[in-house]
Amino acid sequence: MTDSAAGPAETQSRARYLLDGRRLTIADLLGSGLLKEGARLRFVRPRVGESHEAVVTPRGWIQLSDGEEFRSPSKAAMVAVGNGTFDGWEAWQVDDGRYLTQLRQELLDRAAEEANPTAPEIEHQQTSVSPSERHARLKEARDSAETGHPLSLSVQELLAWWGATGRGAVNDQIQAELANHSLVTSPEFDKVSLTATVRLVKAAEEQTEDLSLVGSPVTAAVPAGVSEELDSRETGLTVGTLPSALAGIVSVKPTATFEEVITLMLLHDFSQLPVLAGPHNLRGSVSWKSIARARHADPGAHLSQAIVDARDVRYDHDLIEVLATLVEHDFVLVRDQHNAIAGIVTAADVAQAYGELAGHFLLIGEMDRRLRQVIAGAFTLPEVTGLCDPEGERIASFGDMTVGDYQRVLENPGLWVQLGWPLDRKVFIARLEEIRRIRNNVMHFNSSDPLPKTDVDKIRHLNKLLREYGE
Repeated sequence: MTDSAAGPAETQSRARYLLDGRRLTIADLLGSGLLKEGARLRFVRPRVGESHEAVVTPRGWIQLSDGEEFRSPSKAAMVAVGNGTFDGWEAWQVDDGRYLTQLRQELLDRAAEEANPTAPEIEHQQTSVSPSERHARLKEARDSAETGHPLSLSVQELLAWWGATGRGAVNDQIQAELANHSLVTSPEFDKVSLTATVRLVKAAEEQTEDLSLVGSPVTAAVPAGVSEELDSRETGLTVGTLPSALAGIVSVKPTATFEEVITLMLLHDFSQLPVLAGPHNLRGSVSWKSIARARHADPGAHLSQAIVDARDVRYDHDLIEVLATLVEHDFVLVRDQHNAIAGIVTAADVAQAYGELAGHFLLIGEMDRRLRQVIAGAFTLPEVTGLCDPEGERIASFGDMTVGDYQRVLENPGLWVQLGWPLDRKVFIARLEEIRRIRNNVMHFNSSDPLPKTDVDKIRHLNKLLREYGE
């Protein structure tokens, strides 16, 4: 069906498909008629005096002059050059001089014009921001980034564009829509706390002229935000997701006096202070213990004699890998995306983060157990398997049931009547569906964020109801 023959509903559906949570491909440009099979592409690098040629294949891949084919323009550009990191959409030009990114933008603009601004958002979204409005915001952010004035906003504000209050299920959609506008966040939005500030900057066209790749260029990794073929990422706890990690640092210079250090430690109730010769130059740290040892060994000691080694990690480092260091040293200093020392994480910070996570597991575990007890007490196993596992391949006992199974049983009108609860079935099932999604994010570690209080309260209140009606 041609564009002119498509009905309004189909046109809006196609527009939503292009705008909602997927990375556009060369095949999309072919399908829209903006690019033709066999179109010649050129990647010119005037600074080094070289040019690379390619053609678009019938399936929407890029074929280099040596015959190799790549779905990703970025990978094609990287392999053509042999080193470096590129945004392929910004690199390859068609015969009329336009870049692939311009064709992609034209396709997105078409979709935004066709999209129905009043169409309901996808199930996890709770905001009035439509896909077309979000498209406009991303275009403005791209323009700002190109002029050297990137938009800054908190992670919470960024998530609100997608109607989310926490990360997890929405991460892939955000990554895809940012990539469609050649944008990334700095630092990475899913590696820092919700209150951290990020900037929307252009994906790197080329990180460095002399960046060499280890191994074959075909298998070398492309940084996040550059390749449009990145696998879905499940985000766990990173160092940067702790609020203190990038919250700033109180430090002293190597030339500081004991009096200056002691005063700062007393005023801030610190046990240690980092010693920095500059934002990127970590010399070590001083603590009450190191000061006492230095002065015990030499009453006339200078601060340099109290400086001890300090450990530092990047903000995007997996938190679990830092635990051993925290056990030994009590704290680690955190470097931001520019490699500057930007914060500190202590053993107490980590204990609090994992304590919150453990609390969520306990609440969900209670809910799971009580729902299973309600169903096991009210229904027979054949009644349950008839709805949830008619082939008899999965559920051999009530303990094999999932939350989805509980939901299928309780939303059945006949079984609900048999349960005998004087409650509204539809309202109860709607809340159970909400909690199922919350549970999946927590149990599958799809989000590095603490549960919002509203989500915790939903689980607590359900558990209370189950205690009252399920006994």
